Amino acid sequence: MSHMKLNLRAALLLGSLLIGASPALAEMVLHRGNSGEPQTLDQSQTSIDIEAFILKDLYEGLTVYDANGKIVPGAAESWTISDDGTVYTFKLRANANWSDGSPVTAEDFVFSLRRIQDPKTAAGYANILYPIKNAAKINKGEAKLEELGAKAIDAKTLEITLENPTPFFIELLSHQSALPVSKASFEKNGADFVKPGKLVGNGAFKLVEHVPNDHLTVVKNENYWDAANVKLDKVIFYPIDDQAANVRRFEAGELHLVYNFASDQIERLRAQYADQVHVTPSFATYYYPFDTRAEPFSDVRVRRALSMAVDRDFLSTEIFNESKLPMYSLVPPGIENYGKPELPDFAEMSQLDREDKAIELMKEAGYGEGGKPLNIEIRYNTNPNHERAATAVADMWKKTFGANVTLVNLDISSHYAYLQEGGKFNVARAGWVADYADAENFLNLNYSGNKTFNYGHYNNPEFDELLQKSYKERDPAARSKLLHQAEALVMRDQPIAPLVNDANFWLVSSKVKGWGDNGNNEHLSKYLSVEE
Repeated sequence: MSHMKLNLRAALLLGSLLIGASPALAEMVLHRGNSGEPQTLDQSQTSIDIEAFILKDLYEGLTVYDANGKIVPGAAESWTISDDGTVYTFKLRANANWSDGSPVTAEDFVFSLRRIQDPKTAAGYANILYPIKNAAKINKGEAKLEELGAKAIDAKTLEITLENPTPFFIELLSHQSALPVSKASFEKNGADFVKPGKLVGNGAFKLVEHVPNDHLTVVKNENYWDAANVKLDKVIFYPIDDQAANVRRFEAGELHLVYNFASDQIERLRAQYADQVHVTPSFATYYYPFDTRAEPFSDVRVRRALSMAVDRDFLSTEIFNESKLPMYSLVPPGIENYGKPELPDFAEMSQLDREDKAIELMKEAGYGEGGKPLNIEIRYNTNPNHERAATAVADMWKKTFGANVTLVNLDISSHYAYLQEGGKFNVARAGWVADYADAENFLNLNYSGNKTFNYGHYNNPEFDELLQKSYKERDPAARSKLLHQAEALVMRDQPIAPLVNDANFWLVSSKVKGWGDNGNNEHLSKYLSVEE
């Protein structure tokens, strides 16, 4: 065999090896449509799911939810609980490291938990971690940071002491407010610790680029303790709040995942994409809070009348194509330790009877036809579904009471920022997705001390007292009874009008593997892969 033929054969062999290897060498990239621009990547300042999706790829809490929504160990490999249920001792993974290669320590978690409660941080979600001893006092400026019930026993052992036994505490620790911050990075970079090139995380991915309103890119973190099982090399989040544009990009093959799409598209999308369309019932309530600080919404009769006049069946079938169910309670059904939620007294009436009773109540309050004019402004965040729902509700109030109803919309960040900062309004669209599967998480939205999420500023001492008692009650049945009594008060007073039981809408490409539908709507990129 000639030298030339040998070279040719070697070249062909090398070529075939390279061709065979190229798919394995190709970068695996997941393109995620994220339905809005995150307000922030600072754990202490976030409140919405589109921020949590990114943060939980960059950081890992002591516990995490797996692909199917089950709580599993995260940065902590194990933990023990004292007999009285108030002391949790976490063993951090020996190989849990930050993205800069330094070890994740118990001291980092102590620092992070203190930072969330520090009044100077002004964390909107600080109350999530109030079960920790002295957390509420510290957050209100009544105790020192050092008094927080969190201490490092050694570099990899963290002890957390609670005020009272809290059955859902392990779930709380998976929340974004409990995600750790690298103490060294924060002390070095200050407020800039969230920027690309400076952000040091302990999650499966690290931040490399953020172009606001365009895209945010994370890449695999080689220092993550479970990096060997992370299949994706890169995830690109696209903050597109235009749902039609999101769907078009999915159909063009540009996006693998799309979070939220217009419900009137369900039928068409299902016909074309079948099981790539995921509509999953969730622990979530779609509701309208009333601003109880000013007339006429300070009048319980007005609030009850407006709530009664909303035809939830119409919203469910005509507006949301039955992707959301009619809802009259604040707490969604299906929460295991709570049982059947409390309903208002009008829930069992026919819609016609409800409307008759609503007209009577409104007349009694002195508003509507023959009384003072009823001017209502409905605020909602930009979204075709929310717009259609608000238009339908406005029409119901016009027809029933002769009300003059106007609509105002803002992008999601501005809308919630306005409500959370105490801006005045009449009626607003809001949604609450469970941070943990417990009725308290929904009822707390009406607690007078909840300055961030009690949008309507409902203030009922009897309700507050029941909620406070529930925190100290160790017997599950007695605790559930207290929470039911609290919900009954909210249903009577209607500071909020629950409208529909929400669902999670996702388009998931058939190329995506590892996806699991779950009521918690937790979808870490570390569990996903893409097969081209």
